[in-house]
Amino acid sequence: MTDSARLPRHIEVELRFRTPEEGGRDSPCNSGYRPQMYYDGHDWVINIFFPDADQVWPGDTVRAYFCMMSPNDHVKHIHPDMEFKLREGARVIADGRITKVITLENSGEK
Repeated sequence: MTDSARLPRHIEVELRFRTPEEGGRDSPCNSGYRPQMYYDGHDWVINIFFPDADQVWPGDTVRAYFCMMSPNDHVKHIHPDMEFKLREGARVIADGRITKVITLENSGEK
């Protein structure tokens, strides 16, 4: 089991990684990847776990779990069907949609 597999799964999302021609990455990423989730004008550091793939390539659409590094800041701000961007600095590398809030509220109360 990888370290990222042990992290809390606060939300489940669907991600479509942009191709290099769309301004996205030109290399794959793995579970444990830590880009920023961008919504409401703010970047938030997250840890990603890909349950269905070892590597995710530009152009792929995948299911992922996010572990929020600051869960308290997201309670009551995110919800299913909410769209967001995944970024590396200012570069958008994926478009995302929240499919399920799993344990965010429980983590945010601690």
